[in-house]
Amino acid sequence: MNNSGQTSLAIAAAPDETAELRETINAFESTWPGTVWPPVETKRLIELYAARPNFDDTSEWLIRDNPYCRPIDRESTQRFDFTQTVNRSEALGASALAAHRMLLNIYETDLVFLPEKNFAARKNDFASYYSNDNKLLGEMIRPTLEAHVFQFLENEINVTGKWTLEAVKSYLQDLIVKHEQSELEMCTAIVSSADPVRAGRALLLQLACDFLSEASASARNILGKYGAIQSEFFKIVIDDYGYGVHPAKHSTLYENTLATADLISEVHAYWKFYLTSSLTLSNYYHYVCRDHSKYFRAIGAIAVAESMFSHTCRKVSQMLRTVFGKSVDTYYFDEHFHIDAHHGRMAFEHVVAPAIEQHGNGVIPDIIRGMEELQLLTAIADEDFIAQIKFLDELPDLKSTAQAIHARIVEGSLQPSAITHLGTQSQPFITRVNNQDQLYAVQSGTLDLVLGPDETVRLERGHVMIVPRQRLHGTAVVSDECCYRVFDFEDYRSCLS
Repeated sequence: MNNSGQTSLAIAAAPDETAELRETINAFESTWPGTVWPPVETKRLIELYAARPNFDDTSEWLIRDNPYCRPIDRESTQRFDFTQTVNRSEALGASALAAHRMLLNIYETDLVFLPEKNFAARKNDFASYYSNDNKLLGEMIRPTLEAHVFQFLENEINVTGKWTLEAVKSYLQDLIVKHEQSELEMCTAIVSSADPVRAGRALLLQLACDFLSEASASARNILGKYGAIQSEFFKIVIDDYGYGVHPAKHSTLYENTLATADLISEVHAYWKFYLTSSLTLSNYYHYVCRDHSKYFRAIGAIAVAESMFSHTCRKVSQMLRTVFGKSVDTYYFDEHFHIDAHHGRMAFEHVVAPAIEQHGNGVIPDIIRGMEELQLLTAIADEDFIAQIKFLDELPDLKSTAQAIHARIVEGSLQPSAITHLGTQSQPFITRVNNQDQLYAVQSGTLDLVLGPDETVRLERGHVMIVPRQRLHGTAVVSDECCYRVFDFEDYRSCLS
C-alpha cells in the first residue's frame, strides 16, 4: 500500500474494449439520443462504462499526474439501481457518490486535461478517455445518472407566484444581505475543530474538485450567438481566466494556496477523497450549463454564486490565516473580495436583468429555480463537510462506543446483520460511503480505516470502530491478510439505550 503519492499511474487499455463497446453501440445508436433504456439495459451500459480501464480501482491513495485515472468503484455500480431517483436524505448516499463520480468523468471529456510531464506514458490513457467510444457510452447513461442525483430538486423546490424583474432583484438582494450577516458555519467548525489544520486542509482539498478548473462549466454558455448578454457573460468568464495572463488565472492562484498548505495542486490528485457533495456542486454547474435548455437556470445559479462568493471568500481567508498563520497564501480568496462583488452586480445587471427584459417574465421561474437549487446544494455541501469534520473529531468517542456495542453483540443481546470480509494487502483502494451506520470489527490481521490522505485509524485483532452513515472512508489491509466483520445499524446510538 502506498499513501505517499509518489507513484505515477499508467493505465493499460484493455485490448478488446473497443470491440465490446462497438457491439453495444451498434445495438443502440439507431435510436440514440433521447432513448430511455429499459432498466436491464441501463444497468448493462453503466457496468460497461464503469469497466473501462481508466476507471478501474487502483492501490494508490493519491492519483499523481494522471488526469485520466478516475476510479468509480465498480462494485457499487453493480449493486445499485440508478434508474431510481434519490431523495434529499439519500443525496449523500452510496449510489449518489458512484453516480457523481461517473457524471464528472462524463462531463469532463468536454474539457482538456494534460499531465504536467511525461505525456508519452499517459498517451494511451489520454486516447481512451477522449475516445468516441468512451464519450458515446457516457452520453448513453448520462440522462439516467442525472435523473438519479438531481431529480429530487424538482420535488424540493416549487417556484410559484407572479414574478417581475423588480421582485427578482429584491429577492437576490435579500439573499445577499442575509448571507453577509452570517459567520459561515463551516469556517466556525474548522476553527473550533479538535485539529483546525487538518480541517482547514480538508476544506481546501474539497474545493480543489472545482477550483482547479474554475469557470470551465460556465464557459459552455459563452458559445453561440445570443446578443449583448453573451458578451457580458464572457467578461465574467475571462476575469476567472485572468484575461489570458496565466499567473493571474484564478485556478493558478488556487494552486498557490494549495502549495502553501502542503497539498498537491495536480488536477484530481485527491479524487478518492472528494465528498459526495463536492462532486455534486461541480456536476450541478455542468448539468445546467451543458444542457442549454437549462440556460436560464444556469444564469440564475451563477448570479447567486457570484453574489455570495465575495463574503464567503472573506470569511475563508480570515479562517485560513487564523488556522495556518502567515505561511498560507490567501490571495485566491482575497482577490475575490472585490472581484466577485463586482461579478455579482455584472451577473444580475448585465446578464439576468437583460435576459428578463429581452425574453419576458416567462423565463423568471427558471432563473429563480437555478438560484434556489444552488442554495440548496450549497447547504447540503456545508452539512456534509461539517459532518465529516465532526466525524474525525469524534473518533475517540466512536471507538469507545463501538466497544460497548460490540460487547453486546458478543454476549448475544444485539444481533445486527453482518458481512465478513477477507482482504489482502494487494487489494485496490477506493473510498465509499454507507447508507447505514457500520461497526468494523477486526478478527485477524491489521486494517487501516482511511479517513483522509493523511488520516487513518489502525485496527488490530479485537479492535472495533464505528463509521456513521454517509461518512467517506476506505479500508486498507496492512498485514498480508485481514479478516474483519462489518455490522449494519439504522442508528448505532439506539444500541446504547
